[in-house]
Amino acid sequence: MSAARVDWNVIDTVLLDMDGTLLDLHFDNHFWQAHVPLRYAEARGLPHEVAREELMARYHARAGTLDWYSVDYWATELELDIMQLKEEVAHLIAVHPAVVDFLALLRRLNKRVVMATNAHHKSLTLKMAKTGLEPHFDAFVSSHALGFAKEQRGFWEKLQAIEPFDPARTLLVDDSLPVLDAARAYGIRHLLAVRTPDTKLPPKDTRDYPAIDSFAELLR
Repeated sequence: MSAARVDWNVIDTVLLDMDGTLLDLHFDNHFWQAHVPLRYAEARGLPHEVAREELMARYHARAGTLDWYSVDYWATELELDIMQLKEEVAHLIAVHPAVVDFLALLRRLNKRVVMATNAHHKSLTLKMAKTGLEPHFDAFVSSHALGFAKEQRGFWEKLQAIEPFDPARTLLVDDSLPVLDAARAYGIRHLLAVRTPDTKLPPKDTRDYPAIDSFAELLR
């Protein structure tokens, strides 16, 4: 499979990530790296840069775990109403170009379309409400419901138990290289990376994974 060509004849199920894949990661990056530190500094009476450095260290310590992706975990840890803070900058939630056309194509091709996300269900609900993408999917699976982050093999085992896909006939599109690594180790054959998860940042190195700059490449 090249960067922009998929043989749909050999694919039955399409697993799609949300943040950074279907949606612009700028919202999440701005939220966690700028907005939360700002509100945390205000709540604690700290200089903004001091608050930001503290939070970056705390984020790093939980990276790749369910805690990192959990709204409830950070609400407790930081003593902040994380969902209220997300609402404050929800105008930044944006769908990547050509995503809706791509999802419509999958429907025409009669593929099973599943959102497989590390996003907490509260974040998922907010983003579906803001984007209107929900009707395009057959199912939504959050790692929090399965007890494993997508970076862990347990996620894929649990996912297959409730969503019986054939790994050899499944396509996963994701912007996270650790997630793609885990999926490849599990046996998912068709893997596609996203080069520009955050439109405000330069394209990323996707190593040996075929990659797209835009879902428009898959419509040709």
